[in-house]
Amino acid sequence: MWLVELAPLSEDELVAKTVAEALGVPERPQQPLSGTLSDVLRESEMLLVLDNCEHLVETTARLVDALLDSCSRLRVLATSREALEVEGETKWPVPPLLVPERQDAPAFEPLEGYESIRLFVERARGHDHSFSLNLQNARTVANICRRLEGIPLAIELAAARAGTLSLERILQRLEGSLELLTRGGRTVSERQRTLRGTLDWSHELLSERECKIFRRLSVFVGGWTLEAAETVGTGGGIDEGEVVDLLSGLVMKSLVVAESTEQGGARYRLLEPIRQYALGKLDESGEAGAIKRSHAEYFLVLAEEAEPELIGPREAEWFDRLGVELDNIRAALSWSQARDEDELGLRLAGTLMWFWTWEGLLSEGRLWLEEALAQETSASSAVARAKALGAASSLARAQGDLGRAKGAAEEGLRLSKEAGTEGSRGAFLLGSSPEAYFLDLLALVSSEEGDHEHMAKLSEEGLALSRQANDAQGIANSMLTVSDAAVRRGDYEQAEKLYGEGLSLSRELDSASWRFLYLSNWGYASLLRGDHQRGTALAEEAVELARERRQGFMGGLPYALDTLGWSALLGGEPERAKVQFEENLTISEKLGDKGIILISLEGLACAAGAEGETLRAARLFGAAEALMDTVGSRLTPLESTMIEPYRASARSRLGDLAWEEALAEGRGMDLDEAIGYALCEAGSTTPAFQAPDRQVSKARSPSLTHREEEVAALVAQGLTNRQIAARLVISESTAETHLSRIFKKLGLHSRTQLTVWVNDRSLSSSS
Repeated sequence: MWLVELAPLSEDELVAKTVAEALGVPERPQQPLSGTLSDVLRESEMLLVLDNCEHLVETTARLVDALLDSCSRLRVLATSREALEVEGETKWPVPPLLVPERQDAPAFEPLEGYESIRLFVERARGHDHSFSLNLQNARTVANICRRLEGIPLAIELAAARAGTLSLERILQRLEGSLELLTRGGRTVSERQRTLRGTLDWSHELLSERECKIFRRLSVFVGGWTLEAAETVGTGGGIDEGEVVDLLSGLVMKSLVVAESTEQGGARYRLLEPIRQYALGKLDESGEAGAIKRSHAEYFLVLAEEAEPELIGPREAEWFDRLGVELDNIRAALSWSQARDEDELGLRLAGTLMWFWTWEGLLSEGRLWLEEALAQETSASSAVARAKALGAASSLARAQGDLGRAKGAAEEGLRLSKEAGTEGSRGAFLLGSSPEAYFLDLLALVSSEEGDHEHMAKLSEEGLALSRQANDAQGIANSMLTVSDAAVRRGDYEQAEKLYGEGLSLSRELDSASWRFLYLSNWGYASLLRGDHQRGTALAEEAVELARERRQGFMGGLPYALDTLGWSALLGGEPERAKVQFEENLTISEKLGDKGIILISLEGLACAAGAEGETLRAARLFGAAEALMDTVGSRLTPLESTMIEPYRASARSRLGDLAWEEALAEGRGMDLDEAIGYALCEAGSTTPAFQAPDRQVSKARSPSLTHREEEVAALVAQGLTNRQIAARLVISESTAETHLSRIFKKLGLHSRTQLTVWVNDRSLSSSS
């Protein structure tokens, strides 16, 4: 076995000479060195290692091809950023080291199974002998390796700072900078002492056109498609048809990663440290502004193309596509809103309203919308602002901010009337009758405020306008609002008729989203009417539809789960009801949807009352009352009729004085405390929620609820969260929530520790 280092060479003519010198083969007069090497090595059984061929790849390829043709027992191992492309070559891509996924637990035991973590720990110990992976630093080490995307050299260089900087400081300084990644060993080559040096080495080997496309690709965050690269990367001497070849060249040179998609296509990305380097080159080039604008405009076009497709037969495909591009969309919004010279950010944020809502990105969507609305310029069109106002109103109402919801809808209605936005380009969200759209928004606000007559008046006016405009989407939207208004007035006959008509329309539109909304709302209306069997069937169909498609349904699922919870409760199954309400609360907490949090708290309060947990019920009723005051929402008379028996029963059994005390305790909880309390059980009450005369001993071992014991036992049996969810007939997110609360209660940090805890108490077998 012979090793030949080609990195120091700069001239093609020196390749064969360097190989000959390494093998001790002297030159022969009047014979090319390649021929001499072939003669000498013809009968040799040998492995020839050629290290770092990329800068001399063509010359190296010709030499290797000649040697392999004449030396049948010779094998060559070549390391290079691109393949030699000679006959008989087998390519072995060397991927980055494995890094923990973002959702993995921070426990150090499982983390030691990742090669990137092991490399960091080993190199860090070389600079700080006391360094070790433990519970306190495991998460930070994982984040460092994840930030560096498993690039070995980058990990080694970061670990070299372990003796002088804290891990938190290392992670902080890695954000958007390569400056920390220096100080390689003195014995390594100059280009391997810093990551920038290694990248400079690779960059210098690129052609001028490759350099140009390489730096332009740095504007993509989270990857890109060929179509996106062709749009953003062209210009300045690069034609659209050249992009695919240039991109392929960067893939071959290991600067760009190409990954297959489920649809059979390809998606490309730059590893983050490489992207930072390329972004620096883009800033130096002077074309950063133009390229970032092109990037933002591309994703605005994509969003506007997606908008009408988010309701119809291709909605799942388009929700998924926008989800994949979310990081790029965020980058486009961030860039555009840092410059308020045009309406790009306003149009992009407003166009994504349906996406923000159904994906459950309420807080994020509102943030982008409000920032864009605050930066309105003279270039902003009426339709762009009206769409953004409508989206801001819808998201604000979902989060319980009724004041902003009403104000934005009223401004949007006024603007639509004044500017005449009907049929304007990009006005899909507003429909053929923008006035009807804003009337529906105001009707929904009236519903939350408890003014059901006004809700009915506004929604019926909106439906009439939508029918007049023959706008199918507007009719579906207005008809649903009119149906809900009829339910709130107790007019079930009209509601049934409209729900049926709307469900038929949703099938004509081939829209799973509209079908889900009608099934969910109709199911709840049937429940209020007393038809529990039909309400359950409709809600189960809605939940099945949501779980089947998942993408684009996170924001709507809680409403159907609430119906199933109430169906179980009214059917005399409080334990099953709690499972539905708990999942609902878990989802709504992630979404930041205070309206659903409210109804989940009320549902859990009623379930606790049904099981005789009167003190717990009173506290949850108090927490719900406080939240109701915060969001300004009100129960309908029928909702009050459903809840009141559970409330009255708990109060009667507890007594007026104890009831008022417990109610006050619940009202005194902040939102996080209320959610935490709702997701634990009676007997697991933490000191923050204890009455003054009933302190919990710190020495007492924390108790688990029955459900938590079941989850802990299944963990001890080696089941994953998904398997636990299937076994207990709960969602995977609910299983994760139970597990996190078990860890918090017991002070544990890994599944291994929990298994030991369970086995010590024999929970596994008893369960």
